Amino acid sequence: MVTGIVFHEEYLKHEQSPTHPERRERLAYTMDQLREEGIFESERIVLLEPFKASLDDVLEVHTEEYVRFLETESKRGGIIDFDTNIPVGVFDRALLAAGGAIRAAQAVLNKECDNAFAMIRPPGHHAKPYIGAGFCYLNNMAIMVKWLLKQGFERIAILDWDAHHGDGTQEIFYNDDRVLFISTHQMPLYPGTGYPEECGVGKGEGYTVNIPLPPGTGDEGYMMVIDEIIEPVVNEFEPQFIAISAGQDNHFTDPITSLALTARGYAEMMRRAVEMSEKHCNGRLVAVLEGGYSVEGALPYTNLGIIAAMAGFDLSAIREPENYLPELLWRKRDSALVKLRHNIEDVKRVHSKYWKCFK
Repeated sequence: MVTGIVFHEEYLKHEQSPTHPERRERLAYTMDQLREEGIFESERIVLLEPFKASLDDVLEVHTEEYVRFLETESKRGGIIDFDTNIPVGVFDRALLAAGGAIRAAQAVLNKECDNAFAMIRPPGHHAKPYIGAGFCYLNNMAIMVKWLLKQGFERIAILDWDAHHGDGTQEIFYNDDRVLFISTHQMPLYPGTGYPEECGVGKGEGYTVNIPLPPGTGDEGYMMVIDEIIEPVVNEFEPQFIAISAGQDNHFTDPITSLALTARGYAEMMRRAVEMSEKHCNGRLVAVLEGGYSVEGALPYTNLGIIAAMAGFDLSAIREPENYLPELLWRKRDSALVKLRHNIEDVKRVHSKYWKCFK
């Protein structure tokens, strides 16, 4: 397989503050690691140049009032909420991030690559039609999916595995039966949404599937969720395209979450997603970077694992340096699997009225 990677040096210039969790080192350290591993020298990897999303594409998702506000405040600096300020120049960089997601999808459709990973920032899945939030300004995932719908796709599955619930993406597609939105996320945690009972409205009822994860959930728990919830629903939905909000704040070294996923766990999750894409949609899959704030202990290794799985590399060597592993011992909780089992049964109960696989 050939995997496209969308990246631009401009993504490193976005900065809310030098100590903000969502800072340039998230991508800078990853690029250093990928170069050190020789990833870009492989014939299975192709670098893709992003472009700015058009205002027409942005306005498919966001209101004109919000876009005008963001563009104006970006010229002088402003603020959205206590953890999301508006640095000077962020509007153009947000357009480049959203365009980077579209570029990834475009490359897959044009057969420049089999699948693609948009390594973009700022992230987007908390951005709602009328406001940004949670370090996000434009909803990159939603803008890309709306673009795909305009290309004629009728069934698109979004898997959001960020540790934080993708409340913005959920809201945008909450009444749309063309988009299956599945979210795994730590609960309790910001933004406080994502209960199993949140399952869509109108035509979209049943097409939002929320799977709360207790703190301490590790690789085994994630595989359980894929086996029992994600894969059965995706198989029944039969998507024509799979899009992944690839948040990497589930890692056991992340400073603002309490989950216990490893780099190998990320690689295995992506391997399973690739298998689903090959089964249902000729391998059409795009991953879009969302959160992840362990810039040294996680991101270089989780990003490497994701790319290795997408490109079909051997995953046996995907792991963190041994000096990080003691942290996993206290972060991972055996009791999390007990709570997760109850959560999975709740999801099946709620969605048994929508999906045959749970009847």
